[in-house]
Amino acid sequence: MAKKEMKSGLNITRERMIQLLNEDLAGEYQAIIAYVVYSQVLKGAAYTDIARELETHAGEELQHAIKIAKQIDYLGGMPAVVPKPVKTSDDPVVMLRADLDNERATVGRYRERIRQAEAMEEFALSEILRGIIAQEQEHEIDLAAALDIDVPRSKKP
Repeated sequence: MAKKEMKSGLNITRERMIQLLNEDLAGEYQAIIAYVVYSQVLKGAAYTDIARELETHAGEELQHAIKIAKQIDYLGGMPAVVPKPVKTSDDPVVMLRADLDNERATVGRYRERIRQAEAMEEFALSEILRGIIAQEQEHEIDLAAALDIDVPRSKKP
């Protein structure tokens, strides 16, 4: 039964893929905002290097958003313009953990999106998503290192 349900989730329309990619795009916008803000408000010697790294992450997330928006347009949709909510805190650990949780969820969603794109025979989309996942996993590694923890497993979508 679980295999049948999983397969049925792969049989999606272009319209559904556009909707899902727009949800992903809202997550990329969220990441851009979070990384811009967090990179500027993290203070102290312990966070100097990670703040610089978060600035780099912001630029990478912008590139992800552009790639996702291009694919939405290719599929005949209109890219979303509203980000998912950004969690803020006075506690740097809370902010970094929020980023790590978001990255874990993003990797899980993109893994599912790759399976869906391949089922639709949209192979260019699946390749673009693979490239994005590689960077998202680097972000997970950087954040886990800043938190001095092991990289947790990606979340299931």
